[in-house]
Amino acid sequence: MSAATEVGGHLDCELLAVRLAHAQRLGNMGWAEWNLRTGCIIWSDQTYAIFGRDPDDGPLRLAEVADHVEPADLAALDELLWTVGQGVEPVQAEFRIRRGAGDVRNLRMVLEPLMAPGGPTGVHGVIQDITGRRRAERIMSESRRQLLEARVQAAEERHVMLALREAILPEPVGCLDLPRTRIAVRYVPAEKTASLGGDWFEAAALPDDRVLLAIGDVSGHGLPAIAHMAQLRHALIGLTMTGAPPNRLLAWLNDLVLHRLADTTATAIVGHLDTATGVFTWGQAGNLAPILVRDGVASQLDPPRGVLLGAAGDRPYRLATTELRDGDLLLMFTDGLVERRDRDIDEGLDLVMTAACKLPGCDLDEGLDRLLTDIGGPNPEDDACLLAVGILGWC
Repeated sequence: MSAATEVGGHLDCELLAVRLAHAQRLGNMGWAEWNLRTGCIIWSDQTYAIFGRDPDDGPLRLAEVADHVEPADLAALDELLWTVGQGVEPVQAEFRIRRGAGDVRNLRMVLEPLMAPGGPTGVHGVIQDITGRRRAERIMSESRRQLLEARVQAAEERHVMLALREAILPEPVGCLDLPRTRIAVRYVPAEKTASLGGDWFEAAALPDDRVLLAIGDVSGHGLPAIAHMAQLRHALIGLTMTGAPPNRLLAWLNDLVLHRLADTTATAIVGHLDTATGVFTWGQAGNLAPILVRDGVASQLDPPRGVLLGAAGDRPYRLATTELRDGDLLLMFTDGLVERRDRDIDEGLDLVMTAACKLPGCDLDEGLDRLLTDIGGPNPEDDACLLAVGILGWC
């Protein structure tokens, strides 16, 4: 063999050794060999790194590995050494070692007996530090656990809030049948638990043959908004007994929000419907105006002047009067019905007006379900209330 060939072969071996060492570092993997007859032990550089051992201290004998293993994992190591001693086939095990104060590493060790006539002469091993992998698995497992707990908690919170809302704002079964009038209502909860808010409605006969029709939305979400909604709605029910007109009722509600419900605003429509004449007298506080369907054509009513409840204390609330005829439909609603993250409010209003034109007078309650389907179902981000008033003459 020429000198050049010998030098080339030597360089190839060096390059192979460099590449092998690089591969061991990338995989955090080392190798070792224990000669059971001569006692000779060879460790790769990466094996020293894995055990956190100074190469000047030399490699560990197989029996000495146990001195570095966590006590709870000694049984796994014992089983590994006993099995490889039988000289049958490669075996593997996982265990933890302690390299210093607080430095615990997860290792996977694969041992293979080196056989010769008469029994095994040695053991070859591959050792891999899998601490990062196990840490990632623990993090993933903990994240899944926390996510599951969060989902369970969210479901429980949603159940509590919906139960509380139902106790405060029970939904009538079917339509409310009053003289010349049919009324159907819906509370549509948001799909997301955190978006349940303070939407409310009220429809009740008054002692003087009028009907109180009201709808509103308290700012915020969750239990605080529901609590404020309850105060506002109950206050309206009590104030209505004074016989005051809707604009005066709104002014009193505004005082309540300003002085008793800190950092809160609310929208509302409050109206009185005279079932004998069909005259609807109403006022609004920042709420979207009702939709009137007449002769198959839907349009929004012109709203009287009125600012958000809780926004200012010196702005008067005005009244509007709308005469409803036989066959008319009046639809009152909160903004969660038409406002969505993925569409413009005008688009939402158009969808509602188109769907409102299809509402059947003979089954107004079922018609609201179809209207909700036609506009895309519940709002994922916000709850909504609907109150539909049909003047008889539809059937």
